[in-house]
Amino acid sequence: MRRACDLAPEFTGWLIWPVTGAVATRAVQEGGDDAFDAAMTLLAELTGRLTAEFAIRILLRHDLDRALGIIAGWTRSADPDVRRLASEGTRPYLPWSSRVPQILARPGATVPVLDALYRDDSEYVRRSVANHLNDLSRDHPGLVVDTARRWLAEPGPATERLVRHGLRTLIKSGHPGALELLGFTAATLEVDGPHLDRTTVPFGGGIRFTAAIRNTGADPARLTIDYVVHHRKANGGQTGKTFKLTTRTLAPGERIEVVREHSFRPITTRRYHPGGHAISLQINGVESPRADFELGAD
Repeated sequence: MRRACDLAPEFTGWLIWPVTGAVATRAVQEGGDDAFDAAMTLLAELTGRLTAEFAIRILLRHDLDRALGIIAGWTRSADPDVRRLASEGTRPYLPWSSRVPQILARPGATVPVLDALYRDDSEYVRRSVANHLNDLSRDHPGLVVDTARRWLAEPGPATERLVRHGLRTLIKSGHPGALELLGFTAATLEVDGPHLDRTTVPFGGGIRFTAAIRNTGADPARLTIDYVVHHRKANGGQTGKTFKLTTRTLAPGERIEVVREHSFRPITTRRYHPGGHAISLQINGVESPRADFELGAD
């Protein structure tokens, strides 16, 4: 195989995508360790010209252990594109990519890669690590919380921020271990709301809600405040989607008001069904009573 350094400088961008796929496919077809290793090396050299994160999954499916052994070396590369490839290419649920069943079947197989990169100097790399950790939380929340706890015990300057981003799905779902790890423990609160500005929303319109939250306890309360829109499903039931509101620390007796307008304008990622909907608050994983409203038909 040719080396990337032998290629013309203009060979970059979307031209790379089919080439990286062909490199990985040919290595699998040829068989043998030499072809596999050469393909991994070439993908690492090409990744800076676009990305090899999709092509590498062909090789991960073929021989996960051999690939991870090579990828462990990539975590020490001087090139941030290669270090990011180590994390991004091994994500369990990499968007727009095929799955790697061997990764999904082996909890923790990619954690050593993340352990090597969570204190990386590059925000580009750390962002991938956080997204990888969030992927893992879909199937293995306990493993993710334990991993984040280890990182916070030996942090880098940006570790707390990385962990917050990596635990975002667990926080939205109210996972107790994730909430506690980030300091969102049980609090004594008085919650007034949410109060809606209307009970009927036209299709494509929006609804505004307000709420007041007061710390009635004797200690400061660190709060992560979200809201949940309970969308009507086609079968008449409801399914909730959580949205971030704010993070605050309230002194004893302190009161805050939150205001938000939520839009129901048509979007490609969600189909709205007319009928009964609701909004509730979620504070440190605890949900408030729901406020009901009707969404009109298209």
